[in-house]
Amino acid sequence: MWEVPWRRIALMLAVFLCFYYLCDPLKRVTWVFTPVTTEITSLDTENIDDILNNADVALVNFYADWCRFSQMLHPIFEEASNVIKEEYPNENQVVFARVDCDQHSDIAQRYRISKYPTLKLFRNGMMMKREYRGQRSVKALADYIRQQKSDPVQELHDLAEITTLDRSKRNIIGYFEQKDSENYRVFERVANILHDDCAFLSAFGAVSKPERYSGDNIIYKPPGQSAPDMVYLGSMTNFDGTYNWIQDKCVPLVREITFENGEELTEEGLPFLILFHMKEDTESLEIFQNEVARQLISEKGTINFLHADCDKFRHPLLHIQKTPADCPVIAIDSFRHMYVFGDFRDVLIPGKLKQFVFDLHSGKLHREFHHGPDPTDTAPGQQVQDVASSPPESSFQKLAPSEYRYTLLRDRDEL
Repeated sequence: MWEVPWRRIALMLAVFLCFYYLCDPLKRVTWVFTPVTTEITSLDTENIDDILNNADVALVNFYADWCRFSQMLHPIFEEASNVIKEEYPNENQVVFARVDCDQHSDIAQRYRISKYPTLKLFRNGMMMKREYRGQRSVKALADYIRQQKSDPVQELHDLAEITTLDRSKRNIIGYFEQKDSENYRVFERVANILHDDCAFLSAFGAVSKPERYSGDNIIYKPPGQSAPDMVYLGSMTNFDGTYNWIQDKCVPLVREITFENGEELTEEGLPFLILFHMKEDTESLEIFQNEVARQLISEKGTINFLHADCDKFRHPLLHIQKTPADCPVIAIDSFRHMYVFGDFRDVLIPGKLKQFVFDLHSGKLHREFHHGPDPTDTAPGQQVQDVASSPPESSFQKLAPSEYRYTLLRDRDEL
């Protein structure tokens, strides 16, 4: 049987192709593969609103040319843009853009840029609360965008699935007659913005009918098996009303601080009022949450109310000469010093926790650490002595953005 000499044919074909392309410069140039590259969109005062408002998702790099960290990020940012553009080729699906903050200081001030480079995510023109703080690699940036493009709402196909929800999370459930409706579009838009803070679920048609006795509705299931549901009573086509209600439920008054969100919380610039408690000690946390809501709701914009795991945050406890065995402990970190509240049980004394925060704002805590009690706090006739002391330095300030990762703007006026 005649055998086809495939090896010889393949060798001859390879020689022919090599000779063919090497001898013709034009063919040789076109034969070499050239990857498709995308241009990073440069934003200025003329185009920024138009470009961001029309982008489903936009990742914006706020940079300065003289910043070495900005220079290091440029090629990574461009390559990540190329990778994502192949997956989302439509012009407005994903936009990678940049702002030269030296050339456009007005834009930098508008978005409160305090370090370079800062990566901020926008959805349909709205800047997301959390900026990108992950690894600065092509893969990490591409994975981040893929995650942002994933559906933020999990569809329920049977209401029995609600019984298996993770009740340690904050769950928002929308019940709709149909998916193609203005009610659902508003719900989905809110979910895109707040999906890092809550789990969003939805049910449609026949599946949702038992819960739609008065029309489409949205409910909030707080953490905990016994916590009662809350129902949204506003207009579901009103984005601002829907967003504000859901945000209030998804972002608690007392938030947990972790090593993952510490940088973000520190950068908000507000002092911390922190409850250190053991993870399993939910009773102390509940007491603290109730007293913060009762005594300090008016101080929401002046201080961050937080709780921290004693085991994970042993180091800050050591700064105030405490250990996990002493928990629960309440303290204030002013980003200069740490101040300890008295006995935890004193939190139940009306006004005691509120006075502790007021003493921070008035400077009393700082004065007393350095000079002893204020004269008004001493008994009549009692001699006032200057008692020099050294309050513990701030521990959580160390979680702020690192100088080895960002160029920090010491004076924001230079923007």
